[in-house]
Amino acid sequence: MMKKIKVILLLISLSVCLGLMSGTYSRYVASTKSDINASFSKWQIFVQNFDITNNETSNITLEPIIEENQHVAAGTVAPSSKGYFDIDIDPTNVDVSFSYNINLEIENENDMPDLMITKYAMVPTNYNEGDELDIIYLDDKVISNTLLYDKDIDTFKFDAFTIRVYFEWYEGELESMDDEADTLIGTLAVAENASFKMNANIKFEQIIE
Repeated sequence: MMKKIKVILLLISLSVCLGLMSGTYSRYVASTKSDINASFSKWQIFVQNFDITNNETSNITLEPIIEENQHVAAGTVAPSSKGYFDIDIDPTNVDVSFSYNINLEIENENDMPDLMITKYAMVPTNYNEGDELDIIYLDDKVISNTLLYDKDIDTFKFDAFTIRVYFEWYEGELESMDDEADTLIGTLAVAENASFKMNANIKFEQIIE
């Protein structure tokens, strides 16, 4: 039986948690016989062009991209909808090795088990929209990596990069929500302006041996 169109608004909130809170970080070197000037290693990270290193926690709202569907209103999701959001990270002003850890979650996901974060991809700097990306499927909704500073290169600088995170409202043989549960979401969208929120909690931390 054809399902009625069920629509809810979408809002993504990105909460960034810093492992280091100062604008710079270094260890001092000193001598009792002479003065030694030691420069601080730089520690400045931008997410979505926003400098997150001034505060312990920053909150950034991202607008998702939802695949066009002629049967669903633009900017909303319904059963079978798919979309993604990009996390732009710029560590070009960082002089130390560091790691990042991204924990992804959908708030109240127990009420909507068919709405899920499924995979991600690293978007290259020379990417043109529509090019094929190397997809990595998520099992535990965690994205992490360690980036090493190369002190042997005089002009070494980290590159800015983008992580594309995909989500979908699954429809198929293994779906958990029946037509009645799907329809309830659309009803709430009318009565209560209901929406769902996805969180990406990111932590950056310097690597110290």
